[in-house]
Amino acid sequence: MGDNEQEDRGNSPKGKLGRTVKVLGLVSFFTDTSTEMIYPLLPIFITSVLGAGAVFLGVIEGIAEGTASILKGFSGYISDRLKKRKALILLGYGLSAVTKPFFAAATTVWHVLVVRFLERVGKGIRTAPRDALIAESTAATIRGKAYGFHRALDTLGAVAGPALAFLLMWLLKGFDPKSVYRWIFLISFIPASVAVALIIFAVRERFSSVSAVPMRFRMSALGRNYRFLLFVVIIFMLGNSSDTFLLLRAQRLGLKVYLVPLLWLVFNVVYSLVSMPAGMVSDRVGRKKTLIAGFLLYAALYVGFGLAKNMHIMWLLIAAYGVFYGMTHGVLSAYVADMAPENQRGVAFGIYQTADGVSRLAASVIFGALWETLGPSVAFFFGAFMAFAAMVVMWIFCEESKVC
Repeated sequence: MGDNEQEDRGNSPKGKLGRTVKVLGLVSFFTDTSTEMIYPLLPIFITSVLGAGAVFLGVIEGIAEGTASILKGFSGYISDRLKKRKALILLGYGLSAVTKPFFAAATTVWHVLVVRFLERVGKGIRTAPRDALIAESTAATIRGKAYGFHRALDTLGAVAGPALAFLLMWLLKGFDPKSVYRWIFLISFIPASVAVALIIFAVRERFSSVSAVPMRFRMSALGRNYRFLLFVVIIFMLGNSSDTFLLLRAQRLGLKVYLVPLLWLVFNVVYSLVSMPAGMVSDRVGRKKTLIAGFLLYAALYVGFGLAKNMHIMWLLIAAYGVFYGMTHGVLSAYVADMAPENQRGVAFGIYQTADGVSRLAASVIFGALWETLGPSVAFFFGAFMAFAAMVVMWIFCEESKVC
C-alpha cells in the first residue's frame, strides 16, 4: 500500500494529512471565495438595486440559514444509511455552485429568496457528510490538525472572496453600479466550479466495512459522552450570538463604515492563522484543555466588548476574537469525531451542526432583546456568563469521561 493510499485511509505513520483532507480544504476555500464574493454585497443589492427593505433581508437570511441548519441532521443520517459521503458532498457543493449565476439574473427580491434558499440547501446537504469523511480519512491522533487545516482554508476563502469582490468593483468602477453587482455575482461561479471539479476528480471516498446506521435512529445510540458534549455546546452557543452585533458595537464606538470590511478582514486572517496550530495543540494536550481555554478567552473577550469605550480596544478585541474561533471551531469538530460511533459519524455531525445553528439563532434573539432593553454591556456580559458556564460543565464532564 502506497503512502498516498495510507494517508487517505487515515493510517499515515508520519501523521501527515491525507489527500482527501487536503482536497476538501481546497474545495471549501474555493466555495467560500465564491460565496463571500456575493454575501457582503447582497444586502446592498437587495436594498439599493431591487428596492427591498431590511425586514425582507432578515426574512431571506432567516429562511436560508434555518434551512441549512435543519438539513444538516438529515443529510448526515442519509450518508450513514447509504454509506456514501462523496455523492452527497458533490450534490451539496454542486447545488450551491449552480445557484451563483442566478443571483446575477435576479430582478425581484423573491428571486433572491429562492436562489439563496437553494444555495443554503446545498450547504445543509454537504456539511455533515464532508466532516464525517474528514474523520474517516484521518488518523485519530491528528484529527485536530485535520479539522484545523480545513477551517484555515475555509476561512482564507472568507478573506479572498471579499478582497476579490472589491478588486472587481475597482476594475469595473466605470460601469453602471447596478450592473457591477451582477458581473461580480456571475464571476463568482468560476471558483465555485473549481470546487465542484475538485470533488469529482480528486476526492477519494474511504469505503468502510462498518455496518450502516439502523433505520430507526435513537439519540441514545450516540452514547453518553456525545450527548454530554452536545449539552455543553448548546449552553455555550446560547451565549454566542451573531457576530453582526460585534460590528454594530464597533460602529457605535465610532468605526467608520468603510473600515468595517477591514475590521472583519483582521478577524478572518487571525482565525485562519490560528486554526491549524490550535488543532495540533489539541492533538497533543487534549480537546478538553484547548476548549476550556477557548471558552475562558471568549468570556474574557465578551466582558471586554461590554466594557469597551473606544475603537482602539475594539481592534485588539476583534483580533483576539479570531484567536478564539481558531482555538475552538476545528477542535469541536475533532471532538465530535472522537466521540461519535464509527457507523454514525454523519448523524453525529448533523445533529451537532443543527444544534449549533438553532442555538445561535436563539442566542441572537436573546442578545438583541437584552441589547434593546438593558443595553449592549448587559448583553455581552450574558454571553460571557454562558461561556463560563459551558466551561464549568465541560470540566465536570471531562473529569468523568475517559475520552478526555
